[in-house]
Amino acid sequence: MSTRARPLAVPLAAVLLIAACTGGGSSPSATSQASEPAPSQPEASVEESATPAPQAAVELTLAHSYQDAQPQALCGAQVIKTEAEAADVGLTIEIFGASQLGGDADRIQSVIAGDIDLDIQGASALSAVFAPMSAVDGAFVFDDSDHMYNFFASEASDDLKQGFLDATGVNILGGWNTGARQFTANKAIRSPDDLQGLRMRFPPSPQFLMNAAAMGANAVEVAYEELYLALQQGTVDGQENPLVNIDAINLDEVQAYISLSSHQLSSNLVIVGPVWGDLSEEQQQALSAAVEKAMVEEPKCVVEAEETILAGFRESGSMEIVEDVDRDAFLERAEPYLRDNFTAEQVAVLDAIRSVAK
Repeated sequence: MSTRARPLAVPLAAVLLIAACTGGGSSPSATSQASEPAPSQPEASVEESATPAPQAAVELTLAHSYQDAQPQALCGAQVIKTEAEAADVGLTIEIFGASQLGGDADRIQSVIAGDIDLDIQGASALSAVFAPMSAVDGAFVFDDSDHMYNFFASEASDDLKQGFLDATGVNILGGWNTGARQFTANKAIRSPDDLQGLRMRFPPSPQFLMNAAAMGANAVEVAYEELYLALQQGTVDGQENPLVNIDAINLDEVQAYISLSSHQLSSNLVIVGPVWGDLSEEQQQALSAAVEKAMVEEPKCVVEAEETILAGFRESGSMEIVEDVDRDAFLERAEPYLRDNFTAEQVAVLDAIRSVAK
């Protein structure tokens, strides 16, 4: 899907307008000028422009599964596009959201094959092609959003990135937190004991089901699309999801309590396929900087969205917000379970993550 190495016909005429959530971008470099005396007329000078060589143009595809108004799209994918194009190094990015280019499993194979250039996926989805990646989605592995940023922005994540590259030929450019997962039910959940007797819906993913066992939950696998009906009909008693998902499908209509456990940070990883080797050094730097910007901006957008959602619940009274969750009690149960059930490679990822905790 990429268009490789087409010479630019003309320089960009103006700085691209930056989306509101990017907070700014870099402008194209001004043409430099140098004066040199003419040999035959020492008293005169002739100005000549030192015009840089034209940058090869590369058109990239960026795929994801989110809707345009979601933070992952608006402050993730769109920021990457805006920042990379504003760098004026010959990069253009076309975004295909809402799973237009296939579901997670199909898209990762397309990235490996070079049919999709960039993709945004959760760690659990990527664990299908590199099993140690699932540890990133472990319960209580990260303390908060800053912890996840510090991991992916530091050398602590180098072994994970290199292992993924060795296994797939695909580079990880960065990762961000796209929302902490919270419990909902028709009773407050403040400790692992409160999960007893509840049928809690968890996504049908090995790591999520391991998280359920680690926290002492009785997990029932239900597809996200079927969750509202399952709660309404009593097939399950409760569930866990980020606030933006809880709000998106109106779970406050069928659940009385939301318990702010923040037991798992939902992850987004930005990956790039074989096209990476076709980019110039300047283009690689611009794309990396664009992802770095999104790593900062996307979590900010999530926080803003979550604050708005919680304010709406408080105002409407549609859900009682439980803030005094004993996270230490969950953590003390979860971490030993994960260490006992993770592979050696997953434990190594867990240790690397914990090494950059505050």
